[in-house]
Amino acid sequence: MEKFSHLDENGNARMVDVSDKKATDRRAVAKACVHLNEKCYKMVKNQEIKKGDVLTVAKVAGIMAAKNTSNLIPMCHPINLTSIEIDFKMDDNEHRIDIFVEAKLNAKTGVEMEALTGASLAALTIYDMCKAVQKDIEISGVKLLRKEGGKSGDYVNESSIG
Repeated sequence: MEKFSHLDENGNARMVDVSDKKATDRRAVAKACVHLNEKCYKMVKNQEIKKGDVLTVAKVAGIMAAKNTSNLIPMCHPINLTSIEIDFKMDDNEHRIDIFVEAKLNAKTGVEMEALTGASLAALTIYDMCKAVQKDIEISGVKLLRKEGGKSGDYVNESSIG
């Protein structure tokens, strides 16, 4: 059985020591989906939500979340992100907002958690800004779509290819 790296020899939780790892370019892309009813979706699209421009606020929240991931996830290394890009795809038929977050850096550790945290918080921000209009908003599909770089190499989530 492979040793779990977040546990020391006594089974105590620890932050993994990455001192001996080589810094490499790394990139991760994550996704989250927010499902709205038709009325709320149209209000977001037409910027009619009373709290403001939902997608702009969600983008800023996602960026802030990605930058603060190590403050939220206990064993996550603080890192110097070089880029965070957040894009939204509006699905008019399904009344769904797909959130895509791309995080980049050159470091000794990966950037997957930052991309996932950014996508999650952008989705939660949309929820928060729309909850006065719709109570049954659903967030789903939070997942890593791809990662590049590092010792373990590249990864593509096969379920995201289509």
